[in-house]
Amino acid sequence: MLFRKLASRFDKWDVLVAAIAVFHIYMAPYTKVEESFNTQAMHDFLFHRHHLEKYDHFEFPGVVPRTFLGALMIAVISAPVVLVLNLLHLPKLYALYTVRLVLGATVLGSLSALRAQVKREFGNEVSTTFAIITATQFHLLFYASRPLPNVFALVLVNLAFTSWMRGRPVNTLRFLVFTTLVFRCDAILLLAPVGLTLLWLGSVTFWGAFRSCAITAVLSIAVTCGLDSVVWRQWIWPEFQVLWFNSVLNRSTEWGVSPVHWYFTSALPRAMLAAMPLSLAGLFLERRVAQYVLPILSFIMMYSKLPHKELRFILFAVPMLNVAAASTVARIYNNRRKPMWTLAYGSCFLLLVLSVGASLIMSSASYANYPGGHALELLHNKDLTTSPKTVHIDVLPAMTGVSRFLERDFPWSYSKKEDLSEHDLKNGNFTYLLSAKSEVFGYNRLAAIPGFAGVRLQKSIVSPIHLILAPQVYIHGQQNCETVAPMRWPDCSDTSPV
Repeated sequence: MLFRKLASRFDKWDVLVAAIAVFHIYMAPYTKVEESFNTQAMHDFLFHRHHLEKYDHFEFPGVVPRTFLGALMIAVISAPVVLVLNLLHLPKLYALYTVRLVLGATVLGSLSALRAQVKREFGNEVSTTFAIITATQFHLLFYASRPLPNVFALVLVNLAFTSWMRGRPVNTLRFLVFTTLVFRCDAILLLAPVGLTLLWLGSVTFWGAFRSCAITAVLSIAVTCGLDSVVWRQWIWPEFQVLWFNSVLNRSTEWGVSPVHWYFTSALPRAMLAAMPLSLAGLFLERRVAQYVLPILSFIMMYSKLPHKELRFILFAVPMLNVAAASTVARIYNNRRKPMWTLAYGSCFLLLVLSVGASLIMSSASYANYPGGHALELLHNKDLTTSPKTVHIDVLPAMTGVSRFLERDFPWSYSKKEDLSEHDLKNGNFTYLLSAKSEVFGYNRLAAIPGFAGVRLQKSIVSPIHLILAPQVYIHGQQNCETVAPMRWPDCSDTSPV
């Protein structure tokens, strides 16, 4: 009965969206530096459990502390599968696949719940178009399985808007309060306009909303402080630390500054593609979406005042903007036989086709963004000897795919010590180096791993855009070291872009 009920909630469009998300996991299983905290945390929960002294965050705490709650939840769900993988003595890379699949299923479940409610609120055409638009975009489904605080927030924001459409505005506020206090403090910029909209529409009373939000806030702080204080081994409320660092100290500017219009002129057009202009048209063609979309746009405008900007910061705004775009396409589709709407219908079809093409290009580029992970896997697969060996991992490979999920047991050991000089490397007795340097004194270059380096236009109707790949991470073996296996490595003599 349970499986039949779950199956009834999913249809072919959910399967299409899920298949694309799973394909992204298969093609790009590794994680980058911004995902490292939750990635290492899930690894430590699964493999070190209560041995906190072995946890990665004590050695590499990061700039600001983050909550362990999301990582713990995914690790608990993944634990039975990982246990079986351990019994089969499979590499930990399969555990990384597992946790990413579980996280992706969580995000996809929230998207499915949102789409089901969109179907009840706006009709089957809007619901179907919402799935099609989501499938034509790259960033939302690519990020859906990536262990970022923004992705955990995406799940809760989807559930918040689902509750709103179901006529449960208090639950909407509860989801957003929990999101703000536990995962992303900047979600308060969404909580404020949503709360004001609900008050304006008379969906909630001020004191009723205040009471529910206050209770949720106390419980949320208790949960995050209770868990994180234990794991961090100090009294701590992580999101308050993030808020202090970014807003009070304004130190996020150390990672770059973008113009105030960047989210609307760069981030959203790349994330939404064809849905960007269609979502704005939806505000006029389908007035019912305005109450849901205007708070989203207010959130982005307020967030634009912060100097440091990244697309992932506004990722949870994309699904509701897609709903607005879907309402536009559905309206045009239903009127496609009318003379005034025929051109609009053809334009929508062309825009969606172009979105698919752009997504394929961005997918290919993103798959080549993890040379560090590819380098370590290549090294493991090449050297199958049983003699002890130590790999030193430099900053760039550590930032582009290397995580503890890629490490293996004896005879392998690993070092991530930073700022080592060539003298330190020479005397460090490292068997192998993963480095951004093409030449390292005392070591022979064994392989060069390419990464994405840009695009260029070319005269071709089939493929007018060519991806440029250039060596970014190098594998070096210690000179005169008997344990460096005499295997055949890929040609690394040519370091020019390909």
